[in-house]
Amino acid sequence: MEDLDFTKEDQKAAPPRNDTPPKSSTDDLDFTTPSQSTIYDVATALAFFKSGGTCENIPQGEMIFVEQQQHGSQVQEGAKMYLLVEGKIRLMVGKKIIDTLKPGEVFGEMAVISEMPRSATAMARTACRVLSIGMSQFHEALSRTPEFALMLMSIMINRLRLTNAQLTTRNALPTAGQPECKVFEAAILADLRREAGAIVPVLFTPGKLIMTAGETGLCMYVVLEGRVVVSVQGKVVEKVGPGGVFGEMALIDQSPRAASAVAETDCSLLPVSRNDFLALIKNKPSFGVALLKTLANRLRFMTSHIPSN
Repeated sequence: MEDLDFTKEDQKAAPPRNDTPPKSSTDDLDFTTPSQSTIYDVATALAFFKSGGTCENIPQGEMIFVEQQQHGSQVQEGAKMYLLVEGKIRLMVGKKIIDTLKPGEVFGEMAVISEMPRSATAMARTACRVLSIGMSQFHEALSRTPEFALMLMSIMINRLRLTNAQLTTRNALPTAGQPECKVFEAAILADLRREAGAIVPVLFTPGKLIMTAGETGLCMYVVLEGRVVVSVQGKVVEKVGPGGVFGEMALIDQSPRAASAVAETDCSLLPVSRNDFLALIKNKPSFGVALLKTLANRLRFMTSHIPSN
């Protein structure tokens, strides 16, 4: 997204002067881009942040959040994610600059979604205007714009693909250490089964192949009962039990499967298509939040195994 610039050339505003009253409304925001990313959609991000976000003006040089910053609760109370409207934001790890963000980019989402400390520091390189949203508003905004969950998934999945490729090239794919994947706790899983309505579960016996790496995927699977083994190039990368999810990359672009999956025990799986996914999030935003959190944690886990050299 480094080349993303979604303000019109004839409407770009100079950094606000000290005597200019700060803007407090999002009604005047008008974002366009000459070449939108196939993964990141500006209109979707704007709709999401406008539905529940707060407009903030940040002076040049101010720290927006700091690496390893925590917010003292299980739901990261106080943590926010941001959409940059005007100005430039610099991201740093330690003293190293890792990215400079331009208008139209979302940042700070990982800490809100994963409930983990900040992994970088964000500083206003110029005077900035942002839209911010915290976890308390996140669920409501997601129910109004479920496509935003799909977009965030696509970004994380793209990062996962790149990470998996790096690990495969270096023969460093983790074969142990990752806990059994569980996205939905019992209560949410029960709600999901009720909300799923007409979706018919599919059954697999032990040893039965569920999906194969390289084939085109049309749905993801939620494990209702049993356990599934997921492998990449013959190496087991995770085991998925009740409440777990696999094959979610298919929801994004119906690209070839990156992994294979086999039933380890008798299994009952709920196949969820892209349209099913969006409908479920509208009615139950916690479904999307749980899935995003799992992807964020999986990305952190896989990234931690990339060799330093």
